[in-house]
Amino acid sequence: MTKPLVSIVMGSDSDLEIMREAARALDEFGITYEMDVTSAHRSPDRTADYARNAASNGIRVIIAGAGGAAHLAGVIAAHTILPVIGVPIPSSLQGMDSLLATVQMPAGIPVATVAIGKSGATNAGILAAQILGLAEESIAKKLRAHKEKLARGVEEKSKKMKESSKE
Repeated sequence: MTKPLVSIVMGSDSDLEIMREAARALDEFGITYEMDVTSAHRSPDRTADYARNAASNGIRVIIAGAGGAAHLAGVIAAHTILPVIGVPIPSSLQGMDSLLATVQMPAGIPVATVAIGKSGATNAGILAAQILGLAEESIAKKLRAHKEKLARGVEEKSKKMKESSKE
């Protein structure tokens, strides 16, 4: 098995259903990944060690999903130079608390933050592919095909709508 290029981490195993969407996106582009649970609050030393060692373990992009206080992506970003993509997980405030905690990082510790929930996790996988596609033409080619597929879908829906409005 080839070494994973992307690491998908989440603050709790209860986040797995959402974070699987990032894995599905990576699967679509043939990108290897690993998945794990680590917590910025319940296992801070483990989280820091994970972040500090990710690059030497072959990881090129980290996708981190967390809800509530949602400090996971920021803590990881503080301990690595790898790109970190934060996925806010819906929580008691419909994920707004997670979104604000993930996106409001101090200058110097960037976290690319996507939408709340499953669509955000999907976009995190695609964004990771775009980052990797800068250096890997085979991934870039799959990304171009993905964009073309999206455009064809819109054209098909437009055609169908026009045909049904004539009836």
